[in-house]
Amino acid sequence: MVIKILAFAGSPRRGGNSETLLDWVLNMISHEPDVMVEKIILTEANVNPCRGCNLCEKLNKCVQRDGMDVIHDKIVQADLIILAAPIYCMGINAQAKSLIDRAQVFRSRKYVLKLPVVPLDRKGKRLGIFLSTAGQTWDYVFDAAIPSVKCFFHVIEVRDRDIHYLMINGVDEKGAILSHPTASQDAKRLASTVISELRQRLRG
Repeated sequence: MVIKILAFAGSPRRGGNSETLLDWVLNMISHEPDVMVEKIILTEANVNPCRGCNLCEKLNKCVQRDGMDVIHDKIVQADLIILAAPIYCMGINAQAKSLIDRAQVFRSRKYVLKLPVVPLDRKGKRLGIFLSTAGQTWDYVFDAAIPSVKCFFHVIEVRDRDIHYLMINGVDEKGAILSHPTASQDAKRLASTVISELRQRLRG
C-alpha cells in the first residue's frame, strides 16, 4: 500500500518561513516506507482565480483549462493533503486563496450534483494539514484564514476533526523561523503523528 501525500507550497516567496515549515514536515514523512510525496509550488502551477461562473454546477468540471486540470485529480487521489501558506494582511495569501476558490468544482459536485468527490471506501480516511506563518505576534492573526482552510478541506472530503494545524506567528523576515525555539520539532512531531494516524485508518 502506497500512501499518497500531496503538499502545496502557497507562498510566492520561495524558501520562506511557511515553505520551510512544510519542508520540515515533508522531510520527516519522506523517510517513512511506502510513502509517495509530491510538492506543488503554487506560483509555478498556473492556477487561475475562480471566475464565479458556476458552470461547474452543470458540467462537473471547471471551464478553465489550466494547472487545476492536473491538480484536481491529484487532490482526489491523495490520502493526505497539506496546505502551507503565509498570512498576508490578516488573511491567507492570494496564491493559496486561488487554489481554495478553485475547489468550487468539488463543492458543486458534492452539494449540487450530489456526486461523490472521492470513492466511498475512502471517505473518512483522508487527513489534512494546514501550516502557516505570520509576521505579527497577535494570537488572533490566523483567525481569518482558518474558515477558508476548513472550507477547502471540507469540500474535498477531509472532515474538520481530521485537519491538523501548525501555525507559527512572530516570524516575518525570510528565515526567521529557523530561530524559532519549537517550530522545527513541532513540525517533525506533527508529521510523525499524522502519518501514524493515516496508516491506522488505511489499514482499517
